[in-house]
Amino acid sequence: MSSKATTVHRARVRWDGRADDARAHTIELAAQRLSASCAADFGGDAEKADPEEMFVASLSSCHMLWFLALARAEGIRVTAYEDEPEGTLDGTRFTRVVLCPRIVFDGELDDARLDSLHRRAHERCFVANSVTCPVEVDAKR
Repeated sequence: MSSKATTVHRARVRWDGRADDARAHTIELAAQRLSASCAADFGGDAEKADPEEMFVASLSSCHMLWFLALARAEGIRVTAYEDEPEGTLDGTRFTRVVLCPRIVFDGELDDARLDSLHRRAHERCFVANSVTCPVEVDAKR
């Protein structure tokens, strides 16, 4: 499940100075386009994604993908996975990100096994391994 090879990941970010919102830009990821701005707290458009939200979402997504891969490898069937992560920014940097996954399984799963899956997913998450702030998992059933 883990790769030792070096990989390169790309995105395209475009800003058009003619926009009404001077902070509006477009982010292209694979074949998808995402309208973005800065956070509403900093004068951006609350209807558009902002870099801070995307940072928090990338941590959640990476953790989820590892969790699902580990569960699948152990024959554990996950029927639903949802997370509402929250990142705390102190004005200059993130000081903490808390992942709050809610997971439904096909059958029972004891707490020790669930904790082990989360611990191992966290250890393997490329994004979590690349940040300096703590990333915590507050898993609820």
